[in-house]
Amino acid sequence: MVKKYLFASLLLLTAGVVLGVLLVSSFGNAVDLGMAWSGGDVKLGGPVPVAVQNSAVKALSDNFAVISKAVTPSVVAVEVTTSGKEQNQRMPRDFYHFFGPDFKMPEQEQPSAGFGSGVILSADGYIATNNHVVEDAKEGGIEVVLHDQIRVKAKLIGTDPSTDLAVIKIDMKDLTAAALGNSENVQVGEWVLAIGNPLGLTSTVTAGIVSAIGRNIGIIQDSYRIENFIQTDAAINPGNSGGALVNMSGEVIGINTAIATTNARYQGYGFAVPVNLLKTVAADIIKYGEVRRGYIGVQIALVDQTMANALGMKEAKGVLVQELVAEGAAGAAGLKEGDVILSVDGKEVNKQGELQSYIATRHPGDEVTLKVFREGKTFDKKVVLRPRKEDQTLARNVEGKGTGRDPVVEPAKTVAFDGLGFGVRALTAAEKQELRIDKGVLVTDLKPYSEAFKQGIGNNDVILEADRKDVNTPAELKSIMTSRKAGDAVLLLIKREGNAGTAFVAVQIPK
Repeated sequence: MVKKYLFASLLLLTAGVVLGVLLVSSFGNAVDLGMAWSGGDVKLGGPVPVAVQNSAVKALSDNFAVISKAVTPSVVAVEVTTSGKEQNQRMPRDFYHFFGPDFKMPEQEQPSAGFGSGVILSADGYIATNNHVVEDAKEGGIEVVLHDQIRVKAKLIGTDPSTDLAVIKIDMKDLTAAALGNSENVQVGEWVLAIGNPLGLTSTVTAGIVSAIGRNIGIIQDSYRIENFIQTDAAINPGNSGGALVNMSGEVIGINTAIATTNARYQGYGFAVPVNLLKTVAADIIKYGEVRRGYIGVQIALVDQTMANALGMKEAKGVLVQELVAEGAAGAAGLKEGDVILSVDGKEVNKQGELQSYIATRHPGDEVTLKVFREGKTFDKKVVLRPRKEDQTLARNVEGKGTGRDPVVEPAKTVAFDGLGFGVRALTAAEKQELRIDKGVLVTDLKPYSEAFKQGIGNNDVILEADRKDVNTPAELKSIMTSRKAGDAVLLLIKREGNAGTAFVAVQIPK
């Protein structure tokens, strides 16, 4: 009997020890992993699934929180009441400004409201936003809502349609101005935060990366548009316009301006004006009430490999001078149509927006140094920038009304370039007089998706030169083209249909 009691006691003691171990183990989990929340007899939740966090991930998460807390007070909501005048502005398909929520262009003269964002530039109340947010505001129709929900009327100081930027001002002191970074240092792949007021949701922060730089998307409706957008996949929506794109140091690197979408909502890509451009624009507007921008006076185009081959370049780089502005700075400095600008002040330029954006930070009278490629040679040209003149026109490749003389061949004669997908015919004297040219052949029978079509040649364009030689007849063009071997690229100078200017186009002789 004593043995039975002793055995039972040992069994209970062993069970108690085991149970104690289990309880201590569970209690230890609760302490170390935050296992459960206890509300009296009710226990909710389970153990933390990851016992040890990756230090780099935690540091990134903590940095997001620190940046958001520091920068959000520098981003405001901008509420605009418009005059209700009919809007004629047309947005390019698949690209939209962030004017929301659910803002619709009015069809009749009635007041409408829209919402955007802004970035505080100075402690005394200057705020950057987008031109498209405030350009149609009626008198006294701009209000700013600060991070702490203080609402105050704002005054429009100035706008710059060429960059889609504007500056407004509120009568307040001791505001938290945003730190402005250097957009020249922005790299594809770096983390960024977008801060603004999308869809009426104030002080919203989203994260993503820089997915591209130097984007030109044709969203700005201005003949002198300057587009060199930073592209990001941080979620941004209508109402983010004018808000901040911020790097991991909490510095503003761009002003969010547009999205790529098919449904007017976020689908993955947004575009921000680089902050370096903002600095110059805002400083001019605050100081002068307008932007005093220097202009180089060129129309430029991208250089692809076919164009590079046609120009005699080893690789595709730089931007091609398609046309010169009459009495412009570039022409005065000795640049020519067909030159390739490789760099400006030592900075390489391989996209149109890169050259435009850099020049846009300079003023009339400033001197810049261009590295230029021309007919196999590279040299420097110093250009003194000039102010924009509203009545400036692009200099045409050929001026005057023509001689009125027909070529020797009959105008109806045509030559086909089947491998390239187009034909040409001679021009009549009347056509030359109307186009103000004394040479060239008319493009006809352009085949869709042909080499000529893909390179941008259109029906009724006029080919003025081939391989830098004048073209007066279809036979002359055929002679030039057949003198080149298969795989060679030929540079063509064409005059666009309807006197729309001239352009260089390169086509590759089919193999």
